[in-house]
This record gives sequence, structure tokens and C-alpha cells, in this order.
Amino acid sequence: MTDAPAPVPAHSSPSSAVLQALAAAGSAAAAELGRHSARDEALAEYVPERRTLGIPRAARMTPIGRVWRLGVLLVDADGQLFATGRVVRAERPVRRSTPAAAIAEQRAYAAAAVKGGFAEGETVNFGAVPVDPAELVRAGASGPLVVVDDELFVRWSPSLPDSLTPLDRYLADRVELLANPPSGA
Repeated sequence: MTDAPAPVPAHSSPSSAVLQALAAAGSAAAAELGRHSARDEALAEYVPERRTLGIPRAARMTPIGRVWRLGVLLVDADGQLFATGRVVRAERPVRRSTPAAAIAEQRAYAAAAVKGGFAEGETVNFGAVPVDPAELVRAGASGPLVVVDDELFVRWSPSLPDSLTPLDRYLADRVELLANPPSGA
């Protein structure tokens, strides 16, 4: 007879199940979108205007990679999920009368995308935050993902806390729409 505790399989903990489900869902979505050659978009980091050695440097977007936008989530080719941040279409700056600060800000972001090397008209996602698996397990939420009774859900509307849809179903619907858009879309 021994006092040693019985070994616990690594895959039996709820946190492990959540992490496996997260990885599997992201990988499956990326594989399906890649298989269908679905339209992807740029992922970038916004670098604000600054001075380097006293020389002014314009704001710009620095390319990070390519992602597919699936509503409140982005997924890259490796299956990494991100909370969708902001989205802009790259556009050269043009002098226009701007009635609102929000419009001027959006135009500045569009110009920063072109300054960063993105082609005019290209859709650029920035401010996206990777879903943190450790945070998801520890706090039960990361970005729009929420864990309820060891199952992953997507909060598809930040203003409605109960707007939860199972992650697998949410991704399946969004992947289907992006991989096989309705005619005329």
C-alpha cells in the first residue's frame, strides 16, 4: 500500500478541455477558410505620429499578418483567435471639410494604412487583441469569449451581456458565410 496520490490525466481538468476546444475551434475555422480560399484581410498595428531624433514621423499602420474577419472574432492561418478591434479601408488623405471629429479620426487611420504600405481600398484590421487562453481559464473570459460550465461561448454583442452563442456554432455560421457568400454579396 502506498500513500502516493493517483496520477491525474492532464486532459481531464476543465481548463485543459477549454484550451483544447479553443485550439480545435480556431484550427478548424482556419483550415476551412483556407480550403475555400476565402477573402482575408490585413492585420496591422497602429503606430501613432511621433518624433525620431527631432524629425516628425507620420502615423502609420505596420503589417502584422492576414486574418479572416468573423464578426467579433478574427482568425489567422494558424487558428489564433483575436477580438476584432477597429477596421478601416486604406485611403489616401484628401483635404475635405470634416463636420465631426470621429470622421476626421477615421480618415486619419485610413491615411495611416496607406502610409504603412497597404494598397488603397484594402481592408485593414488594427487594435485586435489576441484571445488569451490563460485569461480565459483563469477569469472565464477573454475578449468576446466566455466560459460557462466548461463550454466556450461568444458574446456577439458587448451591450447585451446575455448575447451568448456556443463558439463552435458561431464559427460554423461565420465560416460558412465567408467561405460561401450568398449570391450577390
